[in-house]
Amino acid sequence: MGQSTLKGVPRAGKSPVAELAPLHHNLDMTTPGCSEGRDSRSLWRDPNSSATSRVHAQKGSRAAAGPLVRRYEGAARGRGVAAAGWRVCLAHRFEEPRQPYGAGDVPFHDVLRHIGLALRYFRWWYKKTRIEKKSAFIDLLCAVPLQQIYGCPLGGIGGGTITRGWRGEFCRWQLNPGIYHYETVIANQFTVCLRCKGQTVYQQVLSVERPSTLQGWNWGYCGHYAFYHALYPRAWMVYELPGQNVVLTCRQVSPVIPHDYKDSSLPVGVFIWEVENGKDEDVDVSIMFSLQNGTGTKEDRSGGHWNEPFAFEKDGERVAGVLLHHCTRVNPFTLAISAREKAGTGVTHLTAFNPTGSGREVWQDLLQDGRLDSPAGKSSLTEKGEVTAAAVCASCRVPARGHRTLELALAWDMPRVYFGSKEKLHLRRYTRFFGSGGDAAPALSHHALTHYEEWERKIEAWQNFPLAHSQLPSWYKSALFNELYFVTDGGTIWVELPPDCHAEDLQGPAGAGLSHLLPVLREYGRFAYLEGQEYRMYNTYDVHFYASFALVMLWPKLQISLQYDIAVTVVNEDVQPRQYLMCGQTAQVKLKNVVPHDIGDPGDEPWQRVNAYLMHDTADWKDLNLKFVLQVYRDYYLTRDSLYLRDMWPVCQAVMESELKFDMDNDGLIENGGFADQTYDAWVVNGASAYCGGLWLAAVCVMCKMAEVLGDAEIQQKYTDILSKGKEAFERMLWNGKYYNYDSSGSDTSSSIMSDQCAGQWFLGACGLDQGEFEVFPKSHVVSALKTIFEKNVMSFAGGTMGAVNGMRPDGVPDTSSVQSNEVWIGVVYALAATMIQEGLVEEGFRTAEGCYRTVWERLGMAFQTPEAYREKKVYRSLAYMRPLSIWSMQLALERRASRAPAPVQSPQVPIHP
Repeated sequence: MGQSTLKGVPRAGKSPVAELAPLHHNLDMTTPGCSEGRDSRSLWRDPNSSATSRVHAQKGSRAAAGPLVRRYEGAARGRGVAAAGWRVCLAHRFEEPRQPYGAGDVPFHDVLRHIGLALRYFRWWYKKTRIEKKSAFIDLLCAVPLQQIYGCPLGGIGGGTITRGWRGEFCRWQLNPGIYHYETVIANQFTVCLRCKGQTVYQQVLSVERPSTLQGWNWGYCGHYAFYHALYPRAWMVYELPGQNVVLTCRQVSPVIPHDYKDSSLPVGVFIWEVENGKDEDVDVSIMFSLQNGTGTKEDRSGGHWNEPFAFEKDGERVAGVLLHHCTRVNPFTLAISAREKAGTGVTHLTAFNPTGSGREVWQDLLQDGRLDSPAGKSSLTEKGEVTAAAVCASCRVPARGHRTLELALAWDMPRVYFGSKEKLHLRRYTRFFGSGGDAAPALSHHALTHYEEWERKIEAWQNFPLAHSQLPSWYKSALFNELYFVTDGGTIWVELPPDCHAEDLQGPAGAGLSHLLPVLREYGRFAYLEGQEYRMYNTYDVHFYASFALVMLWPKLQISLQYDIAVTVVNEDVQPRQYLMCGQTAQVKLKNVVPHDIGDPGDEPWQRVNAYLMHDTADWKDLNLKFVLQVYRDYYLTRDSLYLRDMWPVCQAVMESELKFDMDNDGLIENGGFADQTYDAWVVNGASAYCGGLWLAAVCVMCKMAEVLGDAEIQQKYTDILSKGKEAFERMLWNGKYYNYDSSGSDTSSSIMSDQCAGQWFLGACGLDQGEFEVFPKSHVVSALKTIFEKNVMSFAGGTMGAVNGMRPDGVPDTSSVQSNEVWIGVVYALAATMIQEGLVEEGFRTAEGCYRTVWERLGMAFQTPEAYREKKVYRSLAYMRPLSIWSMQLALERRASRAPAPVQSPQVPIHP
């Protein structure tokens, strides 16, 4: 690389971490000047103008630039918009269509090889979906189509999410835990009304849509005059109202706050409307928030739903709005739309209207005086087939050349939930603070509208350090925070432990001897998130291995709680037999002393029945046990929780003892079994392998270190001896002078260059065990392997613009021996980039990761649904996936380079961990 400059990356010698601190419409129904056919360049005010951002301003920052805002024709920059993040003009169109990976994409040789699998899967799928009328945990026949529309999800952790798209639509719903509805509900809108001298001069739905319903409303806002900006957990929509000299900035805030285990659990979102009046006269401004009762599914027409107005006052603060009670038989919920009443701000409402009609009565009500009629009393119950909606309006007078703020909120209260089996009742985490009676929506609304400013202060303090460093690439700042959406929108559930629960109820008949299991789960609850929105398994452990960095760095107690749940399952077993689809053999669901693949399907009963995955018998997988051991030490290293370490030590010994049987020749190195027996579950590996072998040696190393910390000399010596033998065997069998071979089988693809071959070194580096006496892999070999991966898997693939392909042949041609070897896995790429950074290849690391961000977020329109994988052309696989949370390991690597001795995660002195 030398002194060359890579796009978005500083020159060598000017490291991105040089200064890095640790982070631990109009009434005539037209919109002037709008032409959807033209492609104009952005027009932006000077960065130092008064309308620029009040936060994260930094030298050289120009976040307005970028390929997604070329169609923006407005001059407004908005108010309070962050400098860093993902920005797109509402008139933008993503030009490249992609399709989900399907049967037609499977190579002929793979079709022949897996015909048995195909027959077994179809038989199972038909029984599950057509006879049992349930959803498949992985539906290979009905993939979710790509919609290039999503923006920041609303809501905290574990209480469900509602996603608002980047054009302002409410379009993705996950209220029932782990179950998604991809419905755009057209009645869910914000509408602005402007009045001057007692006359309405402008009234417009702030939507670019032109729907077939609610045609009495003024639709078709010109998208060329607005843009969306996301920096999770906040987002901004800036609307320039053509011909009005008024600019609206809607700031969306959700309570996602590191190290906060109360407000971060709340199912709320706040919309702060900043109104800038550029006129020489006062303007009365009203923002109407309309919402349909439901989520756009058939249950909205099931009958028995009703709305009612409410007001809630506490500590001198008053909020008012409408409750929309959605009375389904299972998991009923209440939606609440509200606004904050304060001096100069009036709040009015409409209890119920028909969202499938013309909506003219609503429109005329607002048009008449900028207010709604505010009828008293409850609405009648909906009839079967009928849909209802409500609206809340906040109004104020904005002085000439002045600014005012209107604050609205959306809350939802589904406190008591059942999973698909309907066997056990679970109370969500937030019920600890707001109760489980189903009447918390008013209090939630009040809390959100009176605390969001505090939330924002904490969010800004947390995000400030990476955002303020001009040497870090702007795309990285966007990726780092925006990829965090999956922590809340990954089907996430966070529930309380029942108060009458005892340790033996949790640990089962075998008992895990975890003395602090009950205190941890009582204090912090149980946390689970999906492998992916299409791969419906909770806490898929081989993938969580990558994603876990986000949890342990930001909510370490959730990581520790998750680990306790995994530990409990290790010592227990499920002897029920079942047929595994890949091989067709029958084996029991879960063996003792092995780490499960997952803790269950939300369509069944998670925690109670684990291993929803039935493609392979994962008792024979080589990576799951190792990933548990590695995470235990990594968690201890970052938190210094010695009680946790002591509890986990016997479990670590048990899973490592179970793993030893895979060292068939007693050379200190495990062997793979000639099938896809690890996270690459369609990529066969045979014999010693770079991936699993490297993870094994890393796990043996941390066993030595944990034994040292705990004073267990016997176990320390045992694993020291294994490590000595294993290191020699690993180098002898896999090192070829430039990189580590894929495996030692001598097959045609044995010498493939695997992008993930240094996974063990990646984790050791994150734990501070990558040098000195704990150097497992020779530094020169690691650096050579990483340089080879960069040259071949990155720069020789798609011109270096799409990240690293999983497998590459030495001649620079992608390995096509499996359906996964010629894919790019975004989460693996972020981990690879972190490894490069750890080893001093900082430019290479940023260039590698940048390719994924540019591909996903800018080219393919997959924002807030980052997939597991894509190929160079045509296809992607598994939208909205867990693994890309591994980008937080890049941040940890940057911190280590800056300090070499990161402070414990829980320390309030670590800026990213306030």
